[in-house]
Amino acid sequence: MECESLLSQLESLHPVALGSCPTPLMPLPRLSAALGGPELWVKRDDLTGLGLGGNKVRKLAFLMADALRQHADVVLTTGAQQSNHARQTAAAAAKVGLPCVLVLGGDAPPTARGNYLLDRLLGAEVRWAGERPLLPALAAEADELRRAGHHPYVIPYGGSNAVGICGFVAALVELVQQAQARGITFDAIVVASSSGGTQTGLALGARALDYPARIVGISIAEKAAPFRQHMAELAAETAALLGLDFTLTPEEFHVADGYLGGGYGVVGELERAAISLVARTEGLLVDPVYTGRAMGGLDDLIRRGEFIVGERVLFWHTGGAPALFACDGELLP
Repeated sequence: MECESLLSQLESLHPVALGSCPTPLMPLPRLSAALGGPELWVKRDDLTGLGLGGNKVRKLAFLMADALRQHADVVLTTGAQQSNHARQTAAAAAKVGLPCVLVLGGDAPPTARGNYLLDRLLGAEVRWAGERPLLPALAAEADELRRAGHHPYVIPYGGSNAVGICGFVAALVELVQQAQARGITFDAIVVASSSGGTQTGLALGARALDYPARIVGISIAEKAAPFRQHMAELAAETAALLGLDFTLTPEEFHVADGYLGGGYGVVGELERAAISLVARTEGLLVDPVYTGRAMGGLDDLIRRGEFIVGERVLFWHTGGAPALFACDGELLP
């Protein structure tokens, strides 16, 4: 399939204009030299612009269009207290003129910092899940709004459903066009993978365009086997939505799950070292939950010889820098 044909299928969903795309594609020469392995590049989805940027803006372009088509009068989603997805959803809802309710994990903190501060500034109503699991809490809050006469549009964790994933099928097209314009190809693309939508969209786009780069997800929270199955299911739903005549099997998803550390959101030495290394070699900031863990995983994979001299590897920067300002005690000695 050609880029133009795939873009035509994506545009038939009429995504709304939210962010600043295409995002920059940049080499990382000092980091490449420091690690002594492949030639490293970065895709700067931390610079998508809306609400301080991040990868979810791409998904939300399709999700907000769907919410408007369904005549929703409020948007809901869920995440951790420092959720990048929640912050970007609040920004996207403000951009299209819809109220936003965020169901965040745990209880309200004593002070609003990082992403939670931005949620408040963006006008979102925050409801706390307390001890409730996030997805049942989200469903309960949506039911309460329906009983009050509202028509809520519920966005799943990470924006990772078939509609949202279309944003990263489109992102892969964008990357291919940028790389072609520079006369380069990538042997691998490395990305933080948590709710699975970003990696699924990139993998579907690569298959549709017959782009040879292997898409490697650094798992943030899940073991590889169930996570691959989950992404295969997402891929089937997205392929059906776009009318693609193929899907992906679990075995076709490359997942590195050796970097889970102390669990989701727990900052360890892997993340601290990666954040410091990238900041001090390239002036590039990665976050403590997703991109810091993914960059630490990439560093380790290079040291283990998974990526070697002569290869060209792209790190897909999914954003998240606002969370740095809520983790000073964990990042500084």
